[in-house]
Amino acid sequence: MTASLALGTYRLREVATAARRAAACPGTAWVDTAPNYLAGRAHRLLAPVLTDHPGMQVSTKVGFPAPGAAAAVAAGVLPPEAAERGHSLAAGYVRWQVERNRAALGRACLDTVFLHNPERTGDPAVLPIVLREAFAVLEEAAAAGHLGTYGIATWSGFTEGLLTVDELERLATEAAGSPDHRLRAVQLPVSLVETGALELALDGQGPIGEAAERGWQVFASAPLHGGELVRAATGDLAALLRPGLSVAQACLLAAASCPGVTKVLLSASAPAHWEAARAALDQAAIPPWTLRKVCDVLAPPPRLTNTAHSPHSMRRAPRSMSRSGGGGCGATRAAPSGRKRTILSMEPAGCG
Repeated sequence: MTASLALGTYRLREVATAARRAAACPGTAWVDTAPNYLAGRAHRLLAPVLTDHPGMQVSTKVGFPAPGAAAAVAAGVLPPEAAERGHSLAAGYVRWQVERNRAALGRACLDTVFLHNPERTGDPAVLPIVLREAFAVLEEAAAAGHLGTYGIATWSGFTEGLLTVDELERLATEAAGSPDHRLRAVQLPVSLVETGALELALDGQGPIGEAAERGWQVFASAPLHGGELVRAATGDLAALLRPGLSVAQACLLAAASCPGVTKVLLSASAPAHWEAARAALDQAAIPPWTLRKVCDVLAPPPRLTNTAHSPHSMRRAPRSMSRSGGGGCGATRAAPSGRKRTILSMEPAGCG
């Protein structure tokens, strides 16, 4: 099953126009935002669209106080040092920002509220305490009808081992006082650049597989890696994924075909780009075996590498995809003729 398309607003131009375009189709009537996006203007620009389109759903975030840091400090919910650091998930600040988000967006009930990049909290030992206290605040807000569900939006929390779905569920259960909590969503990068979560999901594992098993929503962020993937991928990769699609469409469909992903967030200002994305996600999902084949090409299976001069000093290279495609300046796959053709060329510094 292919995930649905939703509008992301990080670095999005023409936010209101793009949101109205997304709201026009029931299948894409979801917008994801944050109070710090677009230098703090995102909520204000979205508010009239949400008023005009009450059926459009919205997810927003709590964590980065800018540009409202001064107001939060003045309200006594954000210590000056946290404002200077630019991030906080302290319970008092979470409660204050949820109310501020409701007012700014003009919504009495926010559909989903994410704790934004909890990996920025600092001390890993303190993180579970911070999350449990923040979850308790969000449970209170849900009970009051101020939000429907809540979740975690992270860039590297799962890959750094700071977060696991099991631990998040345990903390939410403790915060709610029962297993009947409102933690129902995770947001993380899913693309053919960062293939780790996708590969695990193909086996029903990792954060996506574990969240899906619990019936949570999984939001795939950065499906085109900030546009970098479109510039780096080739027509051969698109043809391998789904013949007939453009590079951008094929890469987007790959993220949307990841088992367990329910929404793919795309920041698309141009009408043509949005319509192309809708057309791509209207297609049937790319089969898991095709995704696995592509992942194997982009990130070859673990191989033995010599780590010392002695032939007996060997270790397995990690299975991961670097910006160079997993080994060298561009990933290649063997063509039927035995030639090699480049399907992804992302050159890091130092690659000629």
